[in-house]
Amino acid sequence: MQMDDKHQSSASVDLREEAGGALTIALHGLLDARSTGRCWRDLEEKLRRRRVKSVVVDAGDASFSGSIGIALVSHLQSGGMTPGAKVDVRGLKDEIRKMIEMFPSESAVGAGREPSLLWRIPEEIGELVRSFALDLKEQIAFLGGLFVALPVVLVRPRRMRWREVRRVLEKAGANALPVISIFSWLVGLVLALEAAQPLKHMGAEIFIADMIGFSSLRDTGPLVTAIMLAGRSGSAFAAEIGTMKVNEELDALTTMGLSPMRFLVVQRVVAALLLTPLLTLYAMLMGIIGGVVVLRFMGFPPLMIYHEIVARVGLNDFAVGMFKSLIFGFIIGGIGCMRGLQTKEGPRAVGVSTTRSVVASIMLVIFANTIFSMADYFLNQ
Repeated sequence: MQMDDKHQSSASVDLREEAGGALTIALHGLLDARSTGRCWRDLEEKLRRRRVKSVVVDAGDASFSGSIGIALVSHLQSGGMTPGAKVDVRGLKDEIRKMIEMFPSESAVGAGREPSLLWRIPEEIGELVRSFALDLKEQIAFLGGLFVALPVVLVRPRRMRWREVRRVLEKAGANALPVISIFSWLVGLVLALEAAQPLKHMGAEIFIADMIGFSSLRDTGPLVTAIMLAGRSGSAFAAEIGTMKVNEELDALTTMGLSPMRFLVVQRVVAALLLTPLLTLYAMLMGIIGGVVVLRFMGFPPLMIYHEIVARVGLNDFAVGMFKSLIFGFIIGGIGCMRGLQTKEGPRAVGVSTTRSVVASIMLVIFANTIFSMADYFLNQ
């Protein structure tokens, strides 16, 4: 139904001052999109410098077209134009009063506003640190529980699903050999090339063999293997267990009285513990071969290179690399399975768990390697 402009502009506002700092605001006429805006501006102008203790809004002579007029009454009722004053709204019909109750309060609107950049940056940093600390605590707790549960299963090997262990060994081990071969060989090659120029100025090119032997056995061999397994096997563990959780297969195992830790996690961690040292040994060999290739191009005979490596690199260095590989395998297998068990619902949940598995595994591997290096340095001083 159309109304003429005169009827649409018929709304008006009267202000009456009462004794004791009280004020009465009387609304008259039709409050629609046009008239409400004019009344709103008039009220803001008149109430801007007033200090009142109580306000009575008399809306008994007002009618409403749309929600804009109701928004004006709600704003007055919440004290938006008279902060600190007690506001009493009278004369509203029940249906209008119910609609006003549905409007959000001024405090709720203010709470929903974006905080300033100055405050948002420290809050985001604090939340990031908090979530990282909680996640790290959860990872350490899970690995600790796995470390306690693993010996119980190994004491009774018949309870182990060795067929599943063999499947994981084949899928994660044999199929990873080509990638580890190329990556380890290239790492050894690059390390030798980078060291060749500085050592050549000092006439000590033969010490490239020492460096390649030490780095391959103690650091690059275990690290290359761990990073490759974190990207291939750890992510596969998270994806497999995560898919089972999304499909509610883990709930079915729990209902049948089977523990997911013993039925799924332990087999994969045992496979990672058996697999990582073997692949690390292979990565050590390929890294040394990469360095030997550079030394051969520099003119050193193979027998001389062999004697230099054997004379400088001992069984202690080999034992350190093997021990690191066991720790790295435990971390990769445990974190991959934990992220799979943490998978949430939704189409992206498995992908998120897989990504988190790779990132967390690599971070913990590097952190553990740093701890090993620091301990070895201070203990051998």
